[in-house]
Amino acid sequence: MNAIPAVASDVPEQRSGEPEESRAWQERARALVVRFGPAVWCYAVLKLIGFTVFMKLLSFAGDYAKKPARFGGGANPWDVLASWDGWWYQQVAQFGYHPALVTIPGPEGFNIEQNSAAFFPLYPGLMRLTSEVTPLGLYGAGMLVSVVASLFAAAGIYAVVEKLSGDVRAGVIAAGIWAIAPGSGAEWAVYSDSTFVALAAWACYCVMTRQWVAAGVITLVAGLNRPTAAALIGAVGLAALVELYRRESGVLRPLAAMLLAPVGLLGYVGWVGWKTGEWGGYFRLQHDAWLHYFDGGQGTWHAIRGVLLGRGDYPFAFPVPDLLATLIVFTLPVLIVLMIRLRPPLVLTAYTLATIVSVLGSLGIFGNTSRYLLPAFPLFIALAVGMRKLSWPVLAAVLGSGAIASGWYGGYVLFELGVP
Repeated sequence: MNAIPAVASDVPEQRSGEPEESRAWQERARALVVRFGPAVWCYAVLKLIGFTVFMKLLSFAGDYAKKPARFGGGANPWDVLASWDGWWYQQVAQFGYHPALVTIPGPEGFNIEQNSAAFFPLYPGLMRLTSEVTPLGLYGAGMLVSVVASLFAAAGIYAVVEKLSGDVRAGVIAAGIWAIAPGSGAEWAVYSDSTFVALAAWACYCVMTRQWVAAGVITLVAGLNRPTAAALIGAVGLAALVELYRRESGVLRPLAAMLLAPVGLLGYVGWVGWKTGEWGGYFRLQHDAWLHYFDGGQGTWHAIRGVLLGRGDYPFAFPVPDLLATLIVFTLPVLIVLMIRLRPPLVLTAYTLATIVSVLGSLGIFGNTSRYLLPAFPLFIALAVGMRKLSWPVLAAVLGSGAIASGWYGGYVLFELGVP
């Protein structure tokens, strides 16, 4: 029997490498969705529930309409999300920096004029870039950056917890817990918190997987986002130092991580010092314009004592946020012990403890402790590991109830009953 001659339509089309490359990218994208999709969806749904409750509470109370737009007010409930620090970030995104140390008459801690140089450049830079390539204004751009960053943060938290516990379910639950954590109202706001947590989580994951150069680069970028990157820099540097001692990854890559990690933070602080004509200009600005500096925990002690005794004789006293902050501080020893019992990698332990020390050891707005501790996501690992034994219906009920409540304690209390 003669072979049937092939026709042109029967012969596979021979093209350049584009189809193969396209298929490869599709496969990679599909793999990422399969791996991180459940955690990101869990986070997004829970966060959306809490965010909706938060907006409803703001609308119901109506107090935002009586406040200046810069200080927790606006024409609409969602305008609150761009007030306070959000206002400063918009100023940086629109006008840039003009660092200066301008002396003004006032009490100690407020005798330097407040200046936008206290706010690090990465987040407002992303706002500016997003507003230029999209039809969104600075407010919309800031919200978009925060929401997208929060999804990357959820994926990073999932990656860290799944790597540590070896359990996908625990990773998904950890991402869900971060959505309803105290202070979670700052995750979807014109604030830099979600951007920092995304960078911190992925930097820790890179250290855990010995991707040292990537860890150093990510930490460098984190240092351009918030001064709290000092805790991450120290943790990455310590882990790299131990790796150098063990010689399991050679010398060059851990050393590169150590050298790269502090560049962003030191670079920005040094630039502010140079522009103000005083090398400690950034720290003087924080101390004398914002009353925010490391005091060894005296401010925290005075605030807790004031809450327990029913007194408001400490700086920035806000009854409801301060009571919640006190309860959070009292739970920290339990969460720390539970975390350490899991024997996490050095980078997670060092990063978490350094974050807690920097938060509790600094004078600031005590009611914001819940927000300041948002980066300490490893504290949730033990809870996630313990909750993985629950059935999905029970988990949905627990996390869903937490999401509803978080609209109040994580959003309304933070933004409306205090100063975020």
